[in-house]
Amino acid sequence: MYCDSSSMDGSSLGKWLCLIVYILTLLRTEGASIPMTIVQAAVARGAVCLDGSPPGYHFEKGSGSGINNWLVHMEGGGWCESVESCVSRRDTYKGSSLKMEKTMGFSGILGSKQAANPDFYNWNRIKIRYCDGSSFTGDVEAVDPKTKLYFRGERIWQAVIDDLLAKGMRNARNAILSGCSAGGLAAILHCDKFQSLLPASARVKCVSDAGYFIHGTDISGGSRIESFFGQVVKTHGSAKNLPATCTSKTRPELCFFPQYVAQTMRTPLFIINSAYDSWQIKNILAPTAVDSKKEWKNCKLDLKKCSATQLQTVQNYRTQFLKAVNIGLGSSSSRGLWINSCYAHCQSGSVSTWLADKSPLVGNVKIGKAVGDWFYDRSAFEKIDCAYPCNPTCVSIDSES
Repeated sequence: MYCDSSSMDGSSLGKWLCLIVYILTLLRTEGASIPMTIVQAAVARGAVCLDGSPPGYHFEKGSGSGINNWLVHMEGGGWCESVESCVSRRDTYKGSSLKMEKTMGFSGILGSKQAANPDFYNWNRIKIRYCDGSSFTGDVEAVDPKTKLYFRGERIWQAVIDDLLAKGMRNARNAILSGCSAGGLAAILHCDKFQSLLPASARVKCVSDAGYFIHGTDISGGSRIESFFGQVVKTHGSAKNLPATCTSKTRPELCFFPQYVAQTMRTPLFIINSAYDSWQIKNILAPTAVDSKKEWKNCKLDLKKCSATQLQTVQNYRTQFLKAVNIGLGSSSSRGLWINSCYAHCQSGSVSTWLADKSPLVGNVKIGKAVGDWFYDRSAFEKIDCAYPCNPTCVSIDSES
Protein backbone atom coordinates (compact mmCIF):
# COMPACT_ATOMS: atom_id res chain seq x y z
CA MET A 1 0.00 0.00 0.00
CA TYR A 2 1.17 3.54 -0.76
CA CYS A 3 -0.07 6.69 0.97
CA ASP A 4 0.35 9.96 -0.85
CA SER A 5 1.33 12.31 1.96
CA SER A 6 1.21 15.30 -0.36
CA SER A 7 -2.55 14.93 -0.67
CA MET A 8 -2.77 15.09 3.11
CA ASP A 9 -0.44 18.09 3.40
CA GLY A 10 1.85 15.97 5.53
CA SER A 11 -0.45 16.43 8.53
CA SER A 12 -0.31 14.06 11.49
CA LEU A 13 -4.04 13.43 11.02
CA GLY A 14 -3.37 12.32 7.47
CA LYS A 15 -0.65 9.95 8.64
CA TRP A 16 -2.98 8.45 11.25
CA LEU A 17 -5.71 7.98 8.64
CA CYS A 18 -3.19 6.31 6.35
CA LEU A 19 -2.15 3.95 9.17
CA ILE A 20 -5.78 3.07 9.92
CA VAL A 21 -6.49 2.31 6.26
CA TYR A 22 -3.35 0.16 6.12
CA ILE A 23 -4.40 -1.82 9.21
CA LEU A 24 -7.89 -2.35 7.81
CA THR A 25 -6.37 -3.59 4.56
CA LEU A 26 -4.33 -6.16 6.49
CA LEU A 27 -7.40 -7.26 8.44
CA ARG A 28 -9.24 -8.10 5.22
CA THR A 29 -6.94 -11.06 4.72
CA GLU A 30 -6.31 -13.93 7.11
CA GLY A 31 -2.78 -14.98 6.19
CA ALA A 32 0.59 -13.37 6.47
CA SER A 33 2.07 -11.64 3.45
CA ILE A 34 2.98 -14.29 0.93
CA PRO A 35 5.87 -13.40 -1.39
CA MET A 36 5.58 -13.60 -5.16
CA THR A 37 7.49 -16.36 -6.92
CA ILE A 38 8.83 -15.14 -10.26
CA VAL A 39 9.02 -17.86 -12.92
CA GLN A 40 12.25 -16.71 -14.50
CA ALA A 41 12.57 -19.88 -16.57
CA ALA A 42 9.35 -18.96 -18.37
CA VAL A 43 11.12 -16.20 -20.29
CA ALA A 44 13.12 -18.68 -22.36
CA ARG A 45 9.88 -20.20 -23.67
CA GLY A 46 8.35 -16.80 -24.38
CA ALA A 47 5.84 -17.14 -21.54
CA VAL A 48 5.80 -13.49 -20.54
CA CYS A 49 3.46 -10.66 -19.53
CA LEU A 50 2.28 -8.02 -22.00
CA ASP A 51 5.49 -6.04 -21.42
CA GLY A 52 7.82 -9.05 -21.69
CA SER A 53 8.40 -9.46 -17.95
CA PRO A 54 8.27 -12.96 -16.40
CA PRO A 55 5.04 -14.23 -14.84
CA GLY A 56 4.56 -14.79 -11.14
CA TYR A 57 2.43 -16.44 -8.49
CA HIS A 58 2.02 -16.53 -4.72
CA PHE A 59 2.36 -19.91 -3.00
CA GLU A 60 1.57 -20.99 0.54
CA LYS A 61 2.62 -24.60 1.10
CA GLY A 62 0.25 -27.22 2.43
CA SER A 63 0.67 -29.08 5.68
CA GLY A 64 -0.57 -32.14 7.52
CA SER A 65 -3.51 -33.80 5.79
CA GLY A 66 -3.36 -31.17 3.03
CA ILE A 67 0.22 -31.83 1.94
CA ASN A 68 -0.85 -33.48 -1.35
CA ASN A 69 -3.83 -31.24 -2.05
CA TRP A 70 -3.57 -28.27 -4.42
CA LEU A 71 -5.76 -25.25 -4.97
CA VAL A 72 -4.69 -23.09 -7.91
CA HIS A 73 -6.57 -19.80 -8.10
CA MET A 74 -6.26 -17.39 -11.02
CA GLU A 75 -6.45 -13.65 -10.52
CA GLY A 76 -9.03 -11.56 -12.41
CA GLY A 77 -8.70 -8.18 -14.06
CA GLY A 78 -10.71 -7.87 -17.26
CA TRP A 79 -9.29 -8.11 -20.78
CA CYS A 80 -7.69 -5.95 -23.45
CA GLU A 81 -9.30 -6.40 -26.84
CA SER A 82 -7.09 -4.22 -29.03
CA VAL A 83 -3.49 -3.14 -29.41
CA GLU A 84 -4.45 0.26 -28.00
CA SER A 85 -6.12 -1.14 -24.87
CA CYS A 86 -3.29 -3.64 -24.33
CA VAL A 87 -0.73 -0.83 -24.56
CA SER A 88 -2.64 1.00 -21.83
CA ARG A 89 -2.37 -2.12 -19.60
CA ARG A 90 1.21 -2.99 -20.48
CA ASP A 91 2.94 -0.74 -17.97
CA THR A 92 0.54 -1.42 -15.07
CA TYR A 93 0.21 -4.34 -12.65
CA LYS A 94 -2.26 -5.84 -15.13
CA GLY A 95 0.42 -6.11 -17.79
CA SER A 96 3.74 -6.33 -15.99
CA SER A 97 5.07 -8.32 -13.04
CA LEU A 98 7.46 -5.43 -12.45
CA LYS A 99 4.49 -3.27 -11.44
CA MET A 100 2.87 -5.81 -9.09
CA GLU A 101 2.89 -5.75 -5.31
CA LYS A 102 5.49 -8.29 -4.28
CA THR A 103 3.52 -9.76 -1.36
CA MET A 104 -0.11 -10.71 -0.92
CA GLY A 105 -2.39 -11.91 1.86
CA PHE A 106 -4.70 -14.88 1.29
CA SER A 107 -8.32 -15.09 2.43
CA GLY A 108 -11.64 -16.71 1.58
CA ILE A 109 -11.11 -19.87 -0.49
CA LEU A 110 -7.34 -19.33 -0.11
CA GLY A 111 -7.48 -18.61 3.64
CA SER A 112 -5.17 -20.39 6.07
CA LYS A 113 -7.36 -20.47 9.19
CA GLN A 114 -9.19 -23.72 9.84
CA ALA A 115 -12.28 -22.08 11.31
CA ALA A 116 -12.69 -19.75 8.33
CA ASN A 117 -11.79 -22.28 5.61
CA PRO A 118 -12.08 -25.79 7.09
CA ASP A 119 -11.90 -27.77 3.87
CA PHE A 120 -8.94 -26.07 2.18
CA TYR A 121 -6.97 -24.18 4.88
CA ASN A 122 -4.02 -26.60 4.91
CA TRP A 123 -3.84 -27.28 1.17
CA ASN A 124 -1.07 -26.01 -1.07
CA ARG A 125 -2.70 -22.73 -2.08
CA ILE A 126 -1.58 -20.70 -5.10
CA LYS A 127 -2.70 -17.46 -6.67
CA ILE A 128 -1.51 -16.94 -10.24
CA ARG A 129 -1.07 -13.27 -11.10
CA TYR A 130 -2.80 -11.98 -14.22
CA CYS A 131 -0.75 -9.94 -16.67
CA ASP A 132 -1.79 -11.03 -20.17
CA GLY A 133 -5.30 -9.63 -20.66
CA SER A 134 -6.72 -12.75 -22.34
CA SER A 135 -7.78 -15.04 -19.46
CA PHE A 136 -4.52 -16.94 -20.05
CA THR A 137 -5.44 -17.94 -23.63
CA GLY A 138 -3.24 -15.85 -25.93
CA ASP A 139 -0.31 -16.99 -28.04
CA VAL A 140 1.08 -14.80 -30.82
CA GLU A 141 4.70 -15.44 -31.72
CA ALA A 142 5.36 -12.13 -33.46
CA VAL A 143 6.13 -9.03 -31.40
CA ASP A 144 5.58 -5.64 -33.01
CA PRO A 145 8.78 -3.60 -32.41
CA LYS A 146 6.68 -0.45 -32.14
CA THR A 147 4.33 -1.57 -29.36
CA LYS A 148 6.55 -4.28 -27.87
CA LEU A 149 3.44 -6.19 -26.81
CA TYR A 150 3.60 -9.89 -26.00
CA PHE A 151 0.36 -11.85 -26.33
CA ARG A 152 1.36 -14.99 -24.46
CA GLY A 153 -1.32 -15.80 -21.86
CA GLU A 154 -1.57 -19.50 -22.71
CA ARG A 155 2.19 -19.91 -22.43
CA ILE A 156 2.10 -18.19 -19.03
CA TRP A 157 -0.54 -20.61 -17.77
CA GLN A 158 1.43 -23.62 -18.96
CA ALA A 159 4.74 -22.34 -17.55
CA VAL A 160 3.25 -21.70 -14.11
CA ILE A 161 1.45 -25.06 -14.05
CA ASP A 162 4.69 -26.81 -15.08
CA ASP A 163 6.49 -25.05 -12.24
CA LEU A 164 3.85 -26.25 -9.76
CA LEU A 165 3.90 -29.80 -11.12
CA ALA A 166 7.65 -29.85 -10.49
CA LYS A 167 7.09 -28.62 -6.94
CA GLY A 168 4.88 -31.58 -6.10
CA MET A 169 1.54 -31.02 -7.81
CA ARG A 170 2.28 -33.99 -10.08
CA ASN A 171 1.54 -36.14 -6.99
CA ALA A 172 -1.74 -34.41 -6.13
CA ARG A 173 -4.50 -36.45 -4.52
CA ASN A 174 -7.01 -33.62 -4.58
CA ALA A 175 -6.88 -30.50 -6.75
CA ILE A 176 -8.99 -27.50 -7.65
CA LEU A 177 -8.51 -24.97 -10.44
CA SER A 178 -10.37 -21.81 -9.55
CA GLY A 179 -10.45 -18.11 -10.28
CA CYS A 180 -12.44 -14.90 -10.04
CA SER A 181 -13.86 -12.83 -12.90
CA ALA A 182 -11.46 -13.12 -15.88
CA GLY A 183 -9.71 -15.74 -13.75
CA GLY A 184 -13.02 -17.51 -13.20
CA LEU A 185 -13.49 -17.66 -16.95
CA ALA A 186 -9.92 -19.02 -17.24
CA ALA A 187 -10.82 -21.77 -14.75
CA ILE A 188 -13.56 -22.94 -17.12
CA LEU A 189 -11.46 -22.63 -20.28
CA HIS A 190 -8.50 -24.55 -18.77
CA CYS A 191 -10.43 -26.99 -16.58
CA ASP A 192 -10.16 -30.16 -18.66
CA LYS A 193 -6.55 -29.38 -19.56
CA PHE A 194 -5.71 -29.01 -15.85
CA GLN A 195 -7.34 -32.34 -15.07
CA SER A 196 -5.40 -34.07 -17.85
CA LEU A 197 -2.05 -33.02 -16.34
CA LEU A 198 -2.73 -34.61 -12.95
CA PRO A 199 -2.76 -38.26 -11.82
CA ALA A 200 -5.76 -40.26 -13.05
CA SER A 201 -6.39 -41.28 -9.44
CA ALA A 202 -6.69 -37.68 -8.21
CA ARG A 203 -9.98 -35.99 -7.43
CA VAL A 204 -9.86 -32.90 -9.68
CA LYS A 205 -12.61 -30.29 -9.95
CA CYS A 206 -12.94 -26.65 -11.00
CA VAL A 207 -14.57 -23.65 -9.34
CA SER A 208 -15.50 -20.50 -11.25
CA ASP A 209 -16.35 -17.40 -9.24
CA ALA A 210 -18.05 -14.59 -11.20
CA GLY A 211 -16.60 -16.09 -14.37
CA TYR A 212 -19.79 -17.24 -16.06
CA PHE A 213 -20.04 -14.38 -18.55
CA ILE A 214 -23.07 -14.93 -20.76
CA HIS A 215 -23.65 -14.39 -24.46
CA GLY A 216 -26.27 -11.84 -23.52
CA THR A 217 -28.41 -9.20 -25.21
CA ASP A 218 -27.87 -5.59 -24.17
CA ILE A 219 -30.37 -2.74 -23.81
CA SER A 220 -29.99 -1.84 -27.51
CA GLY A 221 -31.03 -5.34 -28.54
CA GLY A 222 -27.53 -6.17 -29.73
CA SER A 223 -24.62 -7.99 -28.13
CA ARG A 224 -21.62 -5.73 -27.51
CA ILE A 225 -20.03 -8.47 -25.45
CA GLU A 226 -19.95 -10.81 -28.46
CA SER A 227 -17.95 -8.33 -30.52
CA PHE A 228 -15.74 -7.49 -27.54
CA PHE A 229 -14.85 -11.11 -26.77
CA GLY A 230 -14.39 -11.70 -30.50
CA GLN A 231 -11.80 -8.94 -30.57
CA VAL A 232 -10.02 -10.37 -27.51
CA VAL A 233 -9.76 -13.76 -29.23
CA LYS A 234 -8.52 -12.19 -32.48
CA THR A 235 -5.98 -9.81 -30.90
CA HIS A 236 -4.44 -12.49 -28.67
CA GLY A 237 -4.56 -15.35 -31.16
CA SER A 238 -6.61 -17.32 -28.64
CA ALA A 239 -8.74 -19.49 -30.94
CA LYS A 240 -6.23 -22.35 -31.13
CA ASN A 241 -6.03 -22.52 -27.33
CA LEU A 242 -9.75 -22.61 -26.58
CA PRO A 243 -11.26 -26.04 -25.84
CA ALA A 244 -11.35 -28.07 -29.07
CA THR A 245 -14.54 -29.75 -27.90
CA CYS A 246 -16.17 -26.34 -28.40
CA THR A 247 -14.27 -24.86 -31.34
CA SER A 248 -14.96 -27.95 -33.43
CA LYS A 249 -18.68 -27.25 -33.18
CA THR A 250 -19.03 -23.47 -33.40
CA ARG A 251 -17.23 -20.23 -34.24
CA PRO A 252 -14.06 -20.14 -32.09
CA GLU A 253 -14.79 -16.70 -30.66
CA LEU A 254 -18.03 -17.99 -29.15
CA CYS A 255 -15.93 -20.44 -27.14
CA PHE A 256 -14.91 -17.56 -24.90
CA PHE A 257 -18.43 -17.83 -23.46
CA PRO A 258 -18.77 -20.49 -20.73
CA GLN A 259 -22.26 -21.56 -21.84
CA TYR A 260 -20.78 -23.12 -25.00
CA VAL A 261 -17.67 -24.58 -23.35
CA ALA A 262 -19.33 -26.14 -20.29
CA GLN A 263 -21.60 -28.32 -22.45
CA THR A 264 -18.74 -30.65 -23.35
CA MET A 265 -16.54 -30.40 -20.24
CA ARG A 266 -15.49 -33.69 -18.65
CA THR A 267 -14.30 -32.26 -15.34
CA PRO A 268 -16.80 -31.39 -12.58
CA LEU A 269 -17.50 -27.64 -12.38
CA PHE A 270 -18.92 -25.48 -9.60
CA ILE A 271 -20.33 -22.06 -10.45
CA ILE A 272 -20.35 -19.26 -7.86
CA ASN A 273 -22.13 -16.30 -9.36
CA SER A 274 -24.74 -13.68 -8.80
CA ALA A 275 -27.65 -13.76 -11.24
CA TYR A 276 -27.25 -9.96 -11.02
CA ASP A 277 -23.49 -9.93 -11.40
CA SER A 278 -22.50 -6.26 -11.12
CA TRP A 279 -19.85 -6.47 -13.88
CA GLN A 280 -22.29 -8.12 -16.25
CA ILE A 281 -25.08 -5.62 -15.56
CA LYS A 282 -22.63 -2.75 -16.21
CA ASN A 283 -20.86 -4.22 -19.23
CA ILE A 284 -23.07 -6.84 -20.88
CA LEU A 285 -26.60 -5.56 -20.19
CA ALA A 286 -26.02 -1.81 -20.18
CA PRO A 287 -22.55 -1.00 -21.55
CA THR A 288 -21.78 2.70 -21.72
CA ALA A 289 -21.37 2.47 -25.51
CA VAL A 290 -25.11 1.83 -25.95
CA ASP A 291 -26.27 4.13 -23.16
CA SER A 292 -25.41 7.44 -24.83
CA LYS A 293 -27.81 9.43 -22.65
CA LYS A 294 -26.40 7.83 -19.49
CA GLU A 295 -29.88 6.88 -18.38
CA TRP A 296 -28.47 3.75 -16.73
CA LYS A 297 -25.64 5.43 -14.85
CA ASN A 298 -27.34 5.56 -11.43
CA CYS A 299 -29.07 2.20 -11.83
CA LYS A 300 -25.74 0.48 -12.56
CA LEU A 301 -24.21 1.97 -9.42
CA ASP A 302 -27.06 0.81 -7.18
CA LEU A 303 -30.02 -1.34 -8.21
CA LYS A 304 -32.14 0.53 -5.66
CA LYS A 305 -31.83 3.56 -7.93
CA CYS A 306 -33.26 1.77 -10.99
CA SER A 307 -36.59 2.90 -12.38
CA ALA A 308 -39.40 0.34 -12.51
CA THR A 309 -38.75 -0.18 -16.22
CA GLN A 310 -35.01 -0.58 -15.70
CA LEU A 311 -35.55 -3.03 -12.86
CA GLN A 312 -37.74 -5.15 -15.10
CA THR A 313 -34.96 -5.15 -17.69
CA VAL A 314 -32.54 -6.26 -14.95
CA GLN A 315 -34.93 -9.05 -13.96
CA ASN A 316 -35.06 -10.13 -17.59
CA TYR A 317 -31.26 -10.29 -17.57
CA ARG A 318 -31.47 -12.73 -14.66
CA THR A 319 -33.69 -14.88 -16.89
CA GLN A 320 -31.04 -14.69 -19.64
CA PHE A 321 -28.34 -15.65 -17.15
CA LEU A 322 -30.18 -18.66 -15.72
CA LYS A 323 -30.99 -19.88 -19.23
CA ALA A 324 -27.28 -19.66 -20.16
CA VAL A 325 -26.36 -21.64 -17.03
CA ASN A 326 -28.84 -24.34 -17.98
CA ILE A 327 -27.55 -24.41 -21.57
CA GLY A 328 -24.00 -24.88 -20.32
CA LEU A 329 -24.41 -27.25 -17.41
CA GLY A 330 -27.75 -28.87 -18.10
CA SER A 331 -28.64 -31.50 -15.53
CA SER A 332 -25.12 -32.85 -15.12
CA SER A 333 -24.78 -34.76 -11.87
CA SER A 334 -21.25 -33.43 -11.39
CA ARG A 335 -22.16 -29.74 -11.54
CA GLY A 336 -22.48 -27.44 -8.56
CA LEU A 337 -24.36 -24.15 -8.41
CA TRP A 338 -24.42 -21.40 -5.81
CA ILE A 339 -26.20 -18.51 -7.51
CA ASN A 340 -27.39 -15.64 -5.38
CA SER A 341 -29.31 -12.43 -5.98
CA CYS A 342 -26.81 -9.99 -4.47
CA TYR A 343 -25.47 -7.16 -6.63
CA ALA A 344 -21.91 -8.47 -6.42
CA HIS A 345 -18.91 -9.63 -8.42
CA CYS A 346 -16.40 -12.14 -6.98
CA GLN A 347 -17.46 -13.63 -3.67
CA SER A 348 -14.99 -16.46 -2.92
CA GLY A 349 -11.90 -14.42 -2.10
CA SER A 350 -13.22 -12.41 0.82
CA VAL A 351 -13.40 -13.41 4.48
CA SER A 352 -16.76 -11.68 4.74
CA THR A 353 -18.47 -13.63 1.97
CA TRP A 354 -16.83 -17.09 2.09
CA LEU A 355 -17.73 -18.56 5.47
CA ALA A 356 -18.09 -15.80 8.06
CA ASP A 357 -20.95 -15.41 10.52
CA LYS A 358 -22.74 -12.91 8.28
CA SER A 359 -21.75 -14.31 4.87
CA PRO A 360 -24.54 -14.44 2.29
CA LEU A 361 -26.73 -17.53 2.16
CA VAL A 362 -28.42 -19.43 -0.64
CA GLY A 363 -30.69 -22.22 0.54
CA ASN A 364 -29.45 -21.36 4.05
CA VAL A 365 -25.90 -22.39 3.04
CA LYS A 366 -22.75 -20.26 2.77
CA ILE A 367 -20.39 -20.46 -0.21
CA GLY A 368 -17.52 -22.11 1.68
CA LYS A 369 -19.71 -24.96 2.95
CA ALA A 370 -21.42 -25.47 -0.42
CA VAL A 371 -18.10 -25.76 -2.28
CA GLY A 372 -16.53 -28.02 0.35
CA ASP A 373 -19.51 -30.40 0.49
CA TRP A 374 -19.61 -30.58 -3.31
CA PHE A 375 -15.86 -31.12 -3.73
CA TYR A 376 -15.67 -33.95 -1.20
CA ASP A 377 -18.93 -35.50 -2.41
CA ARG A 378 -20.51 -35.08 1.01
CA SER A 379 -23.60 -33.67 -0.66
CA ALA A 380 -24.59 -32.15 -3.99
CA PHE A 381 -25.33 -28.44 -4.13
CA GLU A 382 -27.39 -26.80 -6.84
CA LYS A 383 -29.19 -23.78 -5.43
CA ILE A 384 -30.49 -20.70 -7.22
CA ASP A 385 -31.59 -17.75 -5.11
CA CYS A 386 -34.96 -16.07 -5.35
CA ALA A 387 -35.20 -12.85 -7.40
CA TYR A 388 -33.79 -9.50 -6.26
CA PRO A 389 -34.32 -7.97 -3.72
CA CYS A 390 -35.35 -11.04 -1.73
CA ASN A 391 -32.11 -11.99 0.04
CA PRO A 392 -31.49 -10.13 3.34
CA THR A 393 -28.05 -11.75 3.80
CA CYS A 394 -26.33 -9.85 0.99
CA VAL A 395 -23.26 -7.96 2.20
CA SER A 396 -21.38 -5.11 0.60
CA ILE A 397 -17.88 -6.09 -0.57
CA ASP A 398 -15.23 -4.77 -2.93
CA SER A 399 -14.90 -6.97 -5.99
CA GLU A 400 -11.57 -8.27 -7.18
CA SER A 401 -10.39 -6.39 -10.21
